[in-house]
Amino acid sequence: MPKTIEMTGERVLSDLPPSEAERKVRVELAACYRLAQKNGWDELIYNHITARVPGPEHHFLINPFGLAFEEVTASNLVKVDLEGRVIGAAKYPVNAAGFTIHSAIHAARPDVGCVMHLHTEAGMAISMLESGLLPLTQTAMFFQGQIAVHAYEGVAINLSERERLVRDLADKSVMILRNHGTLVACPTTGQAFVTMFLLEKAARAQLRAMACNSKLALAAPAAIDITAQFGRSGAGGAEYAWQAMIRRLDREDTSYKS
Repeated sequence: MPKTIEMTGERVLSDLPPSEAERKVRVELAACYRLAQKNGWDELIYNHITARVPGPEHHFLINPFGLAFEEVTASNLVKVDLEGRVIGAAKYPVNAAGFTIHSAIHAARPDVGCVMHLHTEAGMAISMLESGLLPLTQTAMFFQGQIAVHAYEGVAINLSERERLVRDLADKSVMILRNHGTLVACPTTGQAFVTMFLLEKAARAQLRAMACNSKLALAAPAAIDITAQFGRSGAGGAEYAWQAMIRRLDREDTSYKS
């Protein structure tokens, strides 16, 4: 029988106060949750975004299960280790499926600082299409050749699925979870947010075009390749875009920093 995990939030280890580096990661991750909610990417209290805690301990931060995205703050994020143990005090449990997916990637990919997994309508719709995301727009072309695919295995509570998640993701930063949703895994929280923003935009554009029931125009292969190389180079200024979104958020509400 596959090994499963039940996250209760009751296994608590002693912990020191957050370092300045951890505090920075907490604030950025909380901001990411708020921005995700403002973009309509949340699903009640479900879905999860995690960030690696700086240091050799292999800990990561995840949202408290039971809170909406707009209720997440820097201080109520839950810190866990790769075995699922909560580090420090926590008032809320952790979503078991979230732990399965995120612990797999954080354990296998030291280059990944943030993992974002969502069930948006556009992401779920693209995950149903055998063709997946097509290079029909400039935004979609950024991802050409860089999207992994993982077959649906049911709700992700079987720890054995972690090895297949990692195998399918390989060294890519974007993955379509078939019949499920989307996932991005990037070095920083800002890069993860911008990557998901562009992925969502490309998916929505494709779905709207397909709904017109007209023949779709394809760009020349050489143009697609040039655009894909641009996307892989990171020349699009993701960090600048992220800081602009932080400033926008701060003009509206800074409670995420608490």
